[in-house]
Amino acid sequence: MSGQSTGSSLASDATLLEGLRRGDDDAYETLVRENSGRMLAVARRYLRSEEPARDAVQEAFVSAFRAIARFQGGSSLSTWLHRIVVNACLMKLRSGRRHAETSIEELLPQFDETGHRVSFEEDWSESAETALSRGQTRDVVRAAIERLPENYRTVLILRDIEEISTAEAAAMLNTTPTAVKVRLHRARQALRTLLAPTFAAPLNAATATTVGRAGRS
Repeated sequence: MSGQSTGSSLASDATLLEGLRRGDDDAYETLVRENSGRMLAVARRYLRSEEPARDAVQEAFVSAFRAIARFQGGSSLSTWLHRIVVNACLMKLRSGRRHAETSIEELLPQFDETGHRVSFEEDWSESAETALSRGQTRDVVRAAIERLPENYRTVLILRDIEEISTAEAAAMLNTTPTAVKVRLHRARQALRTLLAPTFAAPLNAATATTVGRAGRS
C-alpha cells in the first residue's frame, strides 16, 4: 500500500510540475493550496511576527514559480519549496533591523570555582521521555526556543528541527560549517538550561536534540 501511495505522489508531482512549467495558473494555485499551510508553519519558526512570516511564504511561492524551469526533480516539489521558504526567511532576518539580544552566556552551563558544574536543585519526578509525551511540552519547547538569541535560534531550527545538513546550513547562513557546529552546540546547551526545570531528569546532549525537535509544528 505504501508503494502505491509513493507512486501516486510521484505521479501527482510530475503532473503538477508539467503544469507549472507550462505556466498553468491552475497548477500554481494547486501548489499554493497544497503547501501554504505547511510552509507558513515553517516561516513562523524563524520569524516572530505573523505578517513577515506570511510575506516570506508569498515571496517564496513567487520565487518558486519563476525558478520552476530550473527545478531538476531531484527531490519532491514540497521539499524544494521548503528550502525556498527557509531561504526567504533567512533573507528577511538578515535584512531586518537588528534588535538587542540577551547574551547566550547566562544560558550556558555554569561552573563553580573548583571547576565543577553547578547543578539544578529541582526534585526531578519523571523522565524527559514522559514529559515529551505530554501535549503541553510542545508549547514549553517553543517558548524556550523563542528565548534563544536569534543567531543561535536560527541554527537550532535549521539543524534540529528542519534537519538541514551542516554544510547546507552554513551555505544558507553565509558562514562556515565549523561556525555552525559551534553555534549549534551552544544553542543546545542553552536550550537544555531553559528546559531543565521543566523536565524530571537531567537532559544530556542527545535528549536536548530530541526535545528541540519537539518544536516542530
